[in-house]
Amino acid sequence: MKKNASLLDPALIILAAVFWGSMGLFVRPLSARGFSSLQITSARLTFGALVFCGFLLLRDPKGFRIHRQDIPLFLGLGFASVLFFTVCYFTAITMMPLSTAAILLYTSPIWIMLMSVLFFHEKLSSRKMLALALAFGGCVLVSGFSGGGLTAAGLLFGLGAGFGYGLYSILGTIALRRYSPLTVTTWAFVLSAVGSWFICRPADMLEKIAAAPSPVGLLLLFLLTALVTAVIPYLSYTQGLKTVEASRAGIIATVEPLVATLIGVLVFAEPMTLSSCLGIALILSAIVLLNTRK
Repeated sequence: MKKNASLLDPALIILAAVFWGSMGLFVRPLSARGFSSLQITSARLTFGALVFCGFLLLRDPKGFRIHRQDIPLFLGLGFASVLFFTVCYFTAITMMPLSTAAILLYTSPIWIMLMSVLFFHEKLSSRKMLALALAFGGCVLVSGFSGGGLTAAGLLFGLGAGFGYGLYSILGTIALRRYSPLTVTTWAFVLSAVGSWFICRPADMLEKIAAAPSPVGLLLLFLLTALVTAVIPYLSYTQGLKTVEASRAGIIATVEPLVATLIGVLVFAEPMTLSSCLGIALILSAIVLLNTRK
C-alpha cells in the first residue's frame, strides 16, 4: 500500500502539470474573442470556484467549515498565492518577451525549496539540488531564453509570479495538515475568484459575453476551461502534496512547459528546436532522478 501511494502521488503532480500545460488550447480561442488575460483568468477562477463548491456541497458540506485562526492561511492561499501569482505573471508578459516571463515564473521550485528549508526544515540533498538544476535548465531551453526587454519592474513582477506560484505548495502543505484537499482548493478558489472581480473589468466582460453569437456556448467554454486548467490540476496537485515534499513537487511540476511545448508543436504547428528537445530531456531527467531509488 505504501509503495502504491508513493507512486500515485508524484503521478498526481505530473497529471496536474499536464493539464496546466494545456492552457494554450483554451486561452487562445478566448483571446481571439476579445477577452483580456485577466478576464480569462477571472472566468477560470470563478467557474472553478463554483465547481469546487458544488463538489464539496455534495461530498462533505461540513468541509466548508474552517477554524477562525486559519482564516489568514486561506486568505494567503487565495490572495497571496493564486491571485497574486496570476496578476504578476500576466503583468510580466505585457512587459517582456513571453519566454523571459516563463523562465522567471519557473524560478518557483527555487522559492519552494528555500521556503521548505525555512518552514519545514527539509534537507537540501545533493539529489534535489541536481534535479533542480536540471529542471530549471530544461525550462530555460524549452522557453528559448531571449532576455530582451527585461526591466527592473518586469524582473520584479516575474519573480513575484514565481514566488506566488511556489507559495501555493507551502501554504497548501500547511493547510492539508488540518483540512481535506477539496476544502483547501475550494476556499483558495472562492477567495481568489472574489478578488479577481475587482481587477478584471467585470462590466466589460459581461458585455462581451452578452454580445457573443452564442452566450451559452461561450459559458460552456469557460466552464470547460475551468475544469481542465483549474479544477482537475489544482485538486490533483493538492492531493499529491499530502505525501510529496513541497520542494520535490515543485520540481516535478516543471513538466508543465514540456507539455505546453508539445501541444504547440502538435496542435499549433510550432517548430520544435534542438534546444527544446534538449530542455525536454533535462526536465524528464530531473523527474526520473527524484522518483528513483539511489
